Amino acid sequence: MINKTKSLIASSVAIALAGFYIGSQASAEENKVTAVQNTQQISKDKLDAYIKFTKILNLIENEYVDDVNTTTLVNKALKGLVSNLDAHSSYMNKDEYKDLNVHTKGEFGGLGLSVGMRDNTITVIAPIKDTPADKAGIKAGDLILKIDGKATMGMNIDEAVKLMRGKPKSKIVLTVVRKDQPKPLDFTITRDIIKVQSVFTKSIPDGILYIQVTSFDQNVVKEVQKVVKNNPTTKGIVLDLRNNPGGLLDQAIGLTDIFVDNGIIVSQKGRAKGENITYKATAGGVETKVPVVVLVNGGSASASEIVSGALQDLDRAVVVGEKTFGKGSVQAVLPIGNEEGLRLTVARYYLPSGRSIQAKGVEPDIIIHSGAISTKVEDTMIKENELSGHLKNGDDKKLEKVVEKTDNGKSDDTRISETELYKDAQLKSSVDILRALMITKKGK
Repeated sequence: MINKTKSLIASSVAIALAGFYIGSQASAEENKVTAVQNTQQISKDKLDAYIKFTKILNLIENEYVDDVNTTTLVNKALKGLVSNLDAHSSYMNKDEYKDLNVHTKGEFGGLGLSVGMRDNTITVIAPIKDTPADKAGIKAGDLILKIDGKATMGMNIDEAVKLMRGKPKSKIVLTVVRKDQPKPLDFTITRDIIKVQSVFTKSIPDGILYIQVTSFDQNVVKEVQKVVKNNPTTKGIVLDLRNNPGGLLDQAIGLTDIFVDNGIIVSQKGRAKGENITYKATAGGVETKVPVVVLVNGGSASASEIVSGALQDLDRAVVVGEKTFGKGSVQAVLPIGNEEGLRLTVARYYLPSGRSIQAKGVEPDIIIHSGAISTKVEDTMIKENELSGHLKNGDDKKLEKVVEKTDNGKSDDTRISETELYKDAQLKSSVDILRALMITKKGK
């Protein structure tokens, strides 16, 4: 009985395996057929789409009320096609392609504004420091309603930038909508040649070095390295990235590398394998190990978010201020012939922890809103030295010596005074946090 049972079981297993094999073959054949059908359907859908586009193009050429040039029609179609992919992709004609590298070379004509699309509206990411737009009072977050009276509704980034550029000393009027303002504001701005100084430095009492990076052009890493080397006795650094709209990726990586010597700085992932890249800190690249506080706000975007987010994830710095803009996408410039190009979003950035900043931004470790700090003192508490007959301090004679007062309440090109700090709540808080890190030796 036992042997028979075994034989029956074996036969059953053999039949089952044979059935599985035959079923697997049939399933594989069905999958192949389905794959071929899917491929054929995709090809047919593509062909139908191309035919539809050609039909519409022909209809416009033949039936539209005015004569239209085919090349012009196709270029307009391309602009609409690419701009509808996302806020940062665009088709560039001959003039736009020629001007592509203007910003990264550090000199261009215009207002000194970095703009982007938010809710289909031309939005100021940040004005560049000491440019006509900055001096006129344009702020990060302003929505540009009109440019010289021309409504921006339906306008893409390239069109807006083209309108804002012009001959130096010529005037332009921007109409903006600003949060908490009851009606639109008009700003008359005189265009100028924009020469970007991307790195500004000052000293702050107690051995603190203040480094402001206003944009990531090709000189940032070199300038910051020079500043750090020229200040070897620095005890702490405030890295100010507020209203920094971004720029070159290699400069963001290089700036981060000044403060860290290992770990992933940023990675990017796209559909194409060639866009999957990881950027790591280089051993020996670190220039300083002093405590660092990074200052950000809503005008900090792209490269600024990579630096602040990476230093935050790597526990190298405390991030202070307000939530950043949230641009975490990678754009590649793809040439079309010799004179035109396509700026196309090809990947997303990911910080060392694996999080994406796209449409989310970097959340500060400590949120501090902009504004001034009141210095008014209302102290009604009685102190020991106000009591009649209080015991004197044994060092009273030493304290009677005149101590030189270094804080005259004014700032200059090389330093920020304690009094001046109170006019900037975010910077004051950053300095206070940095002083605490310096005292406790944390943040190295």
